[in-house]
Formats: sequence, C-alpha cells, structure tokens
Amino acid sequence: MPLQDILNTSGFKIGVELVSTRGTITQEKNQKAILFGEQLCEQESVNWISITDNAGGFPSISPTVIGKKILSKGKEIIIHLTCKDFNRNGLEGKAWELSSEGFSNILAITGDYPAAGIKGSVKPVFDIDSVGLLHSLVQLNNGLEIGIKKKKYLNKTNFYLGAVVSNFKKNENALIPQYLKLLKKTEMGASFIINQVGYDAAKMSELISFQKYKKLEHIHMIGNVFVLSKFTVNLFHQNKIPGVVLTKALYNKCQKEINSSSDKGKQFFLELAAKMLAINKGLGYKGGYLGGVHNIEDYKKIMNLFYAYEDDDWKQFTKELLYAQEDEFFMFEKNIATGLTTNNLNPVLLEKGKKPKHQNLNYAISKRFHKLLFTKDKGLYNFGKSLCENSDSKLNAPKWLYTIEQTGKKFLFDCKDCGDCSLQEIAYLCPESQCAKNQRNGPCGGTLATKCEVKDIDCVWARAYDRTKYDGDLWKLLEHTPTIQNHDLEGTSSWGNFWLEKDHTYKTK
Repeated sequence: MPLQDILNTSGFKIGVELVSTRGTITQEKNQKAILFGEQLCEQESVNWISITDNAGGFPSISPTVIGKKILSKGKEIIIHLTCKDFNRNGLEGKAWELSSEGFSNILAITGDYPAAGIKGSVKPVFDIDSVGLLHSLVQLNNGLEIGIKKKKYLNKTNFYLGAVVSNFKKNENALIPQYLKLLKKTEMGASFIINQVGYDAAKMSELISFQKYKKLEHIHMIGNVFVLSKFTVNLFHQNKIPGVVLTKALYNKCQKEINSSSDKGKQFFLELAAKMLAINKGLGYKGGYLGGVHNIEDYKKIMNLFYAYEDDDWKQFTKELLYAQEDEFFMFEKNIATGLTTNNLNPVLLEKGKKPKHQNLNYAISKRFHKLLFTKDKGLYNFGKSLCENSDSKLNAPKWLYTIEQTGKKFLFDCKDCGDCSLQEIAYLCPESQCAKNQRNGPCGGTLATKCEVKDIDCVWARAYDRTKYDGDLWKLLEHTPTIQNHDLEGTSSWGNFWLEKDHTYKTK
C-alpha cells in the first residue's frame, strides 16, 4: 500500500530511520543497515522505512543504494533529499533517479551545514531550500514544462512529499518563524511533517495545538522519537547536533541512569522511547518516527513496551517528560494541571513587540524608499521602469543608476550584488551576507536559541521577526511567493530586474 494510503487509514503508524554511512555498500556499517532494514520489513508493525541523506553533514553512501537493497521487501521507503550538496539541477537529477528506481516518497530537507570531507571542510551549496525543493518537486509531479519556442511537458512523477519542522525552540523569534515556514511548506505540497528531535511533552503538544489552530488536520504530523544512548546524551547536551537540545535536567537524569545501571541506561532509554510513542499517539499524532535504534532486538523491545501500555497511560508519561528549556516561549497557553498546551494563543504573542536593537534608521528609511520606488504604478515606479526599459546596458539599468544602487546597498546591507534581491521579504536584511545558508523562505532548523549554527550572529530570520512583530506584521513575514533565486541576474541591477519583471517575484510560478 502506498504511504499516502497508509497515512490516510486509521490507526497510529510507525516509521523507522536507517542511517547510511561512509564507504561502499560492503562497508560493515552499511551491511548492518541493510540487514536491519530487511529485518524491519518482516515486522508487521513497521509501516515505512526512512533513509537519511548525509546525516549531520557528513559524507555517506547515497540513500538510494541502501534503499534499492530493501525496496522489493514490501515496505514503503522515504528517501531524505537535502539541499546542502546539490544545486537545483543536481536535485532535479536526483529526483528523476528516484522516480526511475521506484521511490515515490521524499522528505524534503534544507540540510545541516556540511561537515569535513576529503582534505577538510567543504563548500555548501544551498542553491535552494526545502521550500524551493518542494516547489520544484511539485513541478515534476505536474509534468515539468520545458522548451522556449516549442513547449512540451516531461512525464509526470508521482512523489508523495513531506518536510520537517523544528518546534523545540527556546525563543519566540526562533519558534514562530519555524511555524510560519511550516505553513509555507504545506502550501508548497508537503503532506506529512516530521518534527525535530526533542524531549518535552509540552512542545510535542504545541505542534498539535498549532495544527488545530491553522486547520491543518489534512496534514499528517509524525512525532520524532530518537532513542538515546550514552554517546548521544553527551552529543545532544553539548549542542553538537544543530537544532537538537537536551536540557540539563534531562541530562542529569540520563547520567544517573547510565551510572547506576549495569546496562548503562539502555533499558531506561528504550522505555523512554516507548513512552514517547505513547505520548505522540495520545496527543493525536498520526505516527511515530523511530530514530537512534540500530538493531531489530531493540526495536522489538520498544514496540512490546508500547503495545503493553493502556490507552490512558500516556497522560502520566507526559508528566515524566516535561523538559522545557529555561524561560522557553510557547505559542499557546499551558494547561496548569497537565503541563501541556491548550488551543489558546499565548497573549504575549499578540502584544506589540519591544523595539529591537536593530530597529534602526536604516530599516525605517528602507521601508519608505521601497514603497516609493517599487509600489506598482505609484511614486517613482513608472519613472524607474521607463529608465530601465530605455537602457541598453547589460546591467538591466543605466550604469549611473546601478552605481548608486550598489554604493548604497553595499554600505547599508553589505550587499553581495546577487541581482535578485530579497531584502523586502526579510525585513531589509540581506540573506546573502547574513545567512550562512542563504535562506530566503524562512529559517533553517539549526539555530541554538537565536544563534546561527555556523556564524556567531543572531539568525537573520529571528531579527526579521523582531522587526515585523514590532511593526504589527508578524503574520506577514513569509507571505511572499517562494523565492527561488535566478543566478543569471548576478552582477546586474536588482532594481532594474524588479521593474523589468526579471527577478524571482515574477519568475516563480
């Protein structure tokens, strides 16, 4: 049964993650992954198997190589497709490969910043992000239109698309943009959502509250359940995995179990995973996504525990899993009795934001200047458009106008002269110069509090959120059409490209 049909039937569904590793298919760890995958296929309780793509940013064998070894075993397979290693042409090629090989389920992910490879650190790609990838894959599903003079359509693919959300964020300006981007992902074609790793039942509850608030019941929420170990407890607590937080309280609890038990806490970790599955089911998630388990014996132990629980046991388990970060913000009010979220918005969210430190004169001038020049048929719009239409410069604007533009934008925004400007969509902050991944459709999930996972700066989208909330426009932050940057425009006038209808605001369909 196709995954789409599986998720549309009643009952709580189970998916399990396989992690491909570095080396050929004969490498021991890859052989173990294949064996585990084959054993999972024999389990009636497993509804699908999910295979990672260079997890953690480290080079690994392609997930399709692992997938092909188990594709005929009778289970649905989700292939992770990330944007860190391929540009949009490479991603399109991977999509054609997946479709040709019989894979129909894709988890579209922006991806972690690449880690070290041969000869050291590698240059990331991030030509598009998860929103742009979803948009592109939907084009393939619709039958991609190609050709200039003579239009034709390529054969349609049949991808069932999903995405992720990082809802375990501490700060308001990191959390709300994640939810806004989630909405954009569903608009672009994501039918199921898997959340980031996290260990707080209140945050698990909040995602369901958001689903109800935005009437997304048609979108299948899958709860991420990562089985901890002595190694990953330290890894998560030290913030070594972008976007994953393991609080001091939970860390201390885990260390106590590790140090006091003969199995180094293994039974505790398996029981914790089973309880998290029960909580997800009780909260209303469509399924659970098991990661961090690498052998069939541990999988069976978790599932035996899960199936042994009574229907209401999850309510008690939530009280054992309230590990919020200190002063963590929640989009919805909490139920004092349960510690979980209600369906009522947090009043703080609706209050006017405090004036952020970066709410400066530069920002105020930029808004007015943009309105004057780029509001269609108003202000100086028609004058600027006429100048560019009558110019024969390859800069798409008179040279003197381009010089003025670049001088001002370089000084004010550290402009990188991309020619396809997103300043107006990110509260007049430049993603080219101020975002390590050049994210133009919302934040990635790798921030810690509000700090970028790569640079020691506040996330550009957190700053943009602060500005838009202070202006009273926080819900408009990601209302723009998906931005897919046109690199043909690099080194030309972004003003001219807007007036001449050459940039992404006109080219994204």
